[in-house]
Amino acid sequence: MTTKSTNMLSNARFAGVFIMLLLLSGCARNPVLLQSTYQALPPHAEITSVPFYAQTEFQCGPATLAMVLNHQDVDTDVEQLIPQVFLPERDGSVQPEMLATVRRYGQLAYPIRGTMDALLGHLAAGDPVIVMQNLSLPIYPMWHYAVAIGYDLPNETLILRSGEIERHTMLFSRFNATWARTERWGFVVAEPGTLPSGITARNALEAISAYEETNGPRAALSSWQSFTQQHPTNAIGQFALGNALYADEQPDKARHAFERATQLDEEMGAAWLNLGLLLLQNDEPEAAREALIQAASLEGSWQAKAQSYLVELDVTHE
Repeated sequence: MTTKSTNMLSNARFAGVFIMLLLLSGCARNPVLLQSTYQALPPHAEITSVPFYAQTEFQCGPATLAMVLNHQDVDTDVEQLIPQVFLPERDGSVQPEMLATVRRYGQLAYPIRGTMDALLGHLAAGDPVIVMQNLSLPIYPMWHYAVAIGYDLPNETLILRSGEIERHTMLFSRFNATWARTERWGFVVAEPGTLPSGITARNALEAISAYEETNGPRAALSSWQSFTQQHPTNAIGQFALGNALYADEQPDKARHAFERATQLDEEMGAAWLNLGLLLLQNDEPEAAREALIQAASLEGSWQAKAQSYLVELDVTHE
């Protein structure tokens, strides 16, 4: 590779993973439970290994996080979590702080689908779910976090660690009403490299991308590998895997991931750009030129970068 090529690549910046997703998901008009759920799930499930910490006033957020993080063998407690998630001016905790705190402890926070069927599916799989409820009317909200740990299908009751009650039971219909007022917000916590069953591809992308933003692409590598194993035809997942592999100094595997991303989505300009830069680093100027031409032909933040690299490439190889 020429000196000019080396200088050009020293300033190269790969395109990152930018995924704009809504924080809240779900639909307030879902049925309480589908008939197929009664057939698919065991009649009873309860995750008794989840510890219990009584929730004092306004501190249900730190308490629920402590329960689930401890269940994941994370060494923390309610007192340590209070300053991280409790906002005095809000008299409580808000969703972004809850999710961000999970990531700071090296875990992933996966939003669940906002249906009772999905919630019970996670519990049947052994994953406790942090849920948010509004225990009052929408006009006078009383926000509350609890940990769903089990259910009883024949009696249509949910089992929660909630408030000062270690084993609080609520009818599905009653819980669903309070949950719907938060647009059925909830999430499960999992170790890096683990993708809980029942998590949608969209929610998994959101969770892993947020984890990567906090902990870096190398830390997220095992999670992207798990994601692409479960969703091999997802172009964004392949692109993100390529970035993580490159950060982990595995350029050959990164190249394959970028190539796969462009095969799955020929209009993914960021993947074409990164592929082009990687090919330049591998001293394959003609293949790099083809990839950069593709990137330059597609509108987006990558377009100008691709065009500038093409100009420098032409100058370098004159």
